[in-house]
Amino acid sequence: MPKITTYDFIESNTRKTIYLLISFAISLLAIVYLGILFISLLQVENMSEGTYQVYKQVSVLNLANHTATYILPIVSVVVILWILLSYYYGQHFILGAAKAVELTKQNAPEILKIVETLAITTGLPTPKVYSINDMGMNAFATGRDPKHSYIVLTKGLINGLEKSELEGVIAHEMAHIGNRDIKIMLVMVVCISFATVVAEILLRTSFVTKTNNSKNNNVAIQMFLLTLAVSLYVYGYLVAPLIKFAVSRTREFQADATAALITRNPQGLISALEKISEHSVVKSLSDKQTMSPICIISPLAKNKQGTFFSKISGLFLTHPPIEERIKALKVMDSHR
Repeated sequence: MPKITTYDFIESNTRKTIYLLISFAISLLAIVYLGILFISLLQVENMSEGTYQVYKQVSVLNLANHTATYILPIVSVVVILWILLSYYYGQHFILGAAKAVELTKQNAPEILKIVETLAITTGLPTPKVYSINDMGMNAFATGRDPKHSYIVLTKGLINGLEKSELEGVIAHEMAHIGNRDIKIMLVMVVCISFATVVAEILLRTSFVTKTNNSKNNNVAIQMFLLTLAVSLYVYGYLVAPLIKFAVSRTREFQADATAALITRNPQGLISALEKISEHSVVKSLSDKQTMSPICIISPLAKNKQGTFFSKISGLFLTHPPIEERIKALKVMDSHR
């Protein structure tokens, strides 16, 4: 069996990013159309007898198709714009959601020195480094490519790990940057988050429209907004977890192995993973399930693990068990 190289991972992640973008657009449009179909069915069934006589020759499908000719082009434009914004500015959305602040040579010279040294070792541009003011231990990398990359570390991680352990974690995140894992994860997180955020906005807007105005044309607007809101909710909570299939769980094993090779010290990362697994919850991320896959270990609060969404997304876990990752690293350490 041929050995899988870093270049294979890069090529694979580039393909998967394209597939992910296409699947996001197609699945979202499909869900919106199903919503239109459902609303059309309700419209036909609720027509008055006189009105129904006029539309009795019009099928639900025809009504849905007619409505879709107006709605789907608008949705398509919004999706295209959001994909472009996600790709070029999604990292700022993630950094903002995590409440991360940039580290400088004035306030964190030792951390930046470690990052610069590892960047030179890996032959990658030096990423910007951010910190989350939280005593939980966790880390992640984001960005669209190595030239536009960011590493985020919690204060708990920085203060709670030894230098060799920090080197292992940062090397792990550098591996994600080098393998272009950050690109596919950026698209996945921002696109899925988009669905639920916009759904909430549209739902509130539809109720405001209903309350403030009862004219027929505004009823149509309300139905349009409600249809989009319901469709996006269905997408965000039921369809989106399926898209996680595009993210290979082997990326974590690859990043762990690469980090061990870069630092020449598998034990450093082993020790770090053991410590992080005991204190991985991060307050600013603990209610953001969509951001969990980008972290080195899940940052979700324990009481969030039992939610309906978590149970569904748990069927498609994007991280292998921490025990398996440590076991693989110990095998590497034994062959040094």
